[in-house]
Amino acid sequence: MTYSIQDASEADLPDILAIYNDAVEQTTAIWNETLVDLANRRAWLAERVAAGFPVLVARDMAGAVLGYASYGTWRTIEGFRQTVEHSVYVRTDQRGQGLGPALMQALIARARAANLHVMVAAIESENTASIRLHQRLGFVTTGQMPQVGRKFGRWLDLTFMQLILGAKE
Repeated sequence: MTYSIQDASEADLPDILAIYNDAVEQTTAIWNETLVDLANRRAWLAERVAAGFPVLVARDMAGAVLGYASYGTWRTIEGFRQTVEHSVYVRTDQRGQGLGPALMQALIARARAANLHVMVAAIESENTASIRLHQRLGFVTTGQMPQVGRKFGRWLDLTFMQLILGAKE
């Protein structure tokens, strides 16, 4: 499969919206239960860009978005300013094609270039594919939180993983 990874633009938002809402409806990757609209994704993109955070998309040669990844503030207190939490989502019909690792590697490179120190992942504990992906990229499990969320009529456990990006003074 041929694809490119680039910064997202407003033109990508309908595809990003579809991927996001599919994850809301079908998975526990996102614990939201309410679908969002294009205005929501437009505001989300504007907030990320204004804060200097990347939103990356993997596009096929026709320009369709196959997946996206971003990171943002982990905690708003100044002491956490060099730590970010990320997310990566791949279109259902494109999973298993290597897009998740490619998007994550590009996102990690951006975080290192931004002189960030730690990238945090918060993963639903039964999402073994995501946990394995993060392990392959060097993330380590730092915590387990049983039954901290609820979706689809059941309690969800949360696994925290982190990647130390580089030494900081």
